[in-house]
Amino acid sequence: MATAHPVLLEMVNIHKTYEGNNVHANKGVNLSVNKGEVHAIVGENGAGKTTLMRILCGLEHADEGEIRFNGEPVTIHSAHDADRLEIGMVHQHFCLFDGFNVADNVVLAREPRKRGLFYDRVNAVKEVEELGAKYNLSVNPKASIASLSVGEKQRVEILRILYRGSRLLVLDEPTALLTEQEIKDFFVTLRHLIELGYTIIIITHKLDEVIDISDRVTVMRNGEVVDCCITSDCTKQGIARMMVGKEVLLEVDKPEVEPGEPVLKLKKLSLTVPGFSNPLLNEISLVIREGEIFGMAGVAGNGLDDLENVLTGMNSRGDVSGEVLFGGKDVTHAHPAELRKMGMAYVPADRLHRGTSAELQLSDNVILVEHHSMVRAGVLRAKGILEFVKERILNYNIRGRHTTPVGHLSGGNIQRVVLSREFSRDPNLLVIAEPTWGLDIVSSEFVYQKIVEMRSNGAAILLISANLDEVLALSDKIAVIYRGEIVGVFDNKGLDRESLGEYMLGLKRQSVEEVLNGAEA
Repeated sequence: MATAHPVLLEMVNIHKTYEGNNVHANKGVNLSVNKGEVHAIVGENGAGKTTLMRILCGLEHADEGEIRFNGEPVTIHSAHDADRLEIGMVHQHFCLFDGFNVADNVVLAREPRKRGLFYDRVNAVKEVEELGAKYNLSVNPKASIASLSVGEKQRVEILRILYRGSRLLVLDEPTALLTEQEIKDFFVTLRHLIELGYTIIIITHKLDEVIDISDRVTVMRNGEVVDCCITSDCTKQGIARMMVGKEVLLEVDKPEVEPGEPVLKLKKLSLTVPGFSNPLLNEISLVIREGEIFGMAGVAGNGLDDLENVLTGMNSRGDVSGEVLFGGKDVTHAHPAELRKMGMAYVPADRLHRGTSAELQLSDNVILVEHHSMVRAGVLRAKGILEFVKERILNYNIRGRHTTPVGHLSGGNIQRVVLSREFSRDPNLLVIAEPTWGLDIVSSEFVYQKIVEMRSNGAAILLISANLDEVLALSDKIAVIYRGEIVGVFDNKGLDRESLGEYMLGLKRQSVEEVLNGAEA
């Protein structure tokens, strides 16, 4: 329940236009945040939420408007200015150095010194250990970043801004890849920080969490604030309606489909890397059939990325053993181009760097796979390409001109570009990873609809996701991977997030026989 607190932050009549693509990201935005509250900001992709927060944190400059902090006008032209005001931001994509350990990352640029000159690593470890204990954010300060789970990396990011003295914390999609248990622990931490006098702004698309954790919620649409209300007076459906201007179903309509013949078979698939004591993938066996969505769930760092890479011909980490059979053919070591010719479509988790080329125009990204069929006498047919691209822009509701560089689009629109390219190929196998990471309700609903349509058309679909809501909503069967092994396989009937989360964290596991029977049924 929101309580009467003094106003800490006011952003008044904020305007921001990106000249490169003439996008008016913020249109006279007014935001008021009270001291000691959790304030949620929600809206569709491209609504202007992150732009507004980047302006607050000195990472973008407003074209017009004023920021007041503790009642006084302030100038924030850089991250240093934000630091000075005790404002810190944890970004959706973590900004950590994998080659450093936890303590090195936390104290970076503010390192304790010996005799005022040399980095005092021992004291850095001690300070980070004490900081973690104080804020219930314990993580081994000597651990390498590469060895941490997503939840642990998030703790490091929060410790980093707390170490810098931030009192207003801006968190962008903080629970996107956390398990149910990690989210509960994270919310305990947020409530503890509020008790200690901190103020938190959280950008999220998860409306259940908005209702659960926030005191007030500001809703944005098309670069403007639609409303700001006390969360206890709101419903999830009401917030969704304000976000998109219409009723949203918030559910997946998935008709019954009888699975057909096997399309993809994995037989004792393993991935070993020199220098690692345990395999990154350890004897993975499963069968995916026509008209079936097979969900692979797991916490990041437990093998989901490696499985995605091996199955799509993108592995470069180590040695693969076992078998991958696609349409009965051994493709264990096949090149991505060969897999595409056989009918595989691939939507990667990293949509910006692997799924698209950020510098290329939208049209170039849409035709990347089909460009060879659009050549006449060695020259690309401009008119045919334009018609091809415009059709996909229309069918997939992509908000952007065909000449717009993909890197200038919102996350939801970048994903629609990838989907328009991959789904239009009418594949018999789709490998799709983290399909709605960071996407709003409308974009997520659209992605789910397209995946279900492909299932109805007989495609075999491997869904790789750390989002339990997504896995439960879409999958016909679900396998959980932990430390490179499948620890449970289930028909998706009556499963709950809590139970699956226990498997994802290694707290439960089926017997080897149960796993094999479930995977091959």
